[in-house]
Amino acid sequence: MNKTELAKKVAEKNNLTVKDASAILDSTLNTIIDTVASGEEVQLFGFGSFSVKHRDERQGRNPATGETMIIAASNTPVFKAAKAFKDKV
Repeated sequence: MNKTELAKKVAEKNNLTVKDASAILDSTLNTIIDTVASGEEVQLFGFGSFSVKHRDERQGRNPATGETMIIAASNTPVFKAAKAFKDKV
């Protein structure tokens, strides 16, 4: 299922137009992204939580040459599914 199909399902279940459902979905996703990007966690009970994880600088290898290199520190988004979600799947 892609974002358009999800918007159609939301529209059907809530008696909305697809345009309105798509706008709500876009707004929700953008809010989650902005909140996590600012370093805060978003918890949706029964679904899961979105957070950011810091990865320290580390040593790695270039697979083509085998040469050692430093992989820069970075932040990466993380999603952890809630127990209710895991149980349903």
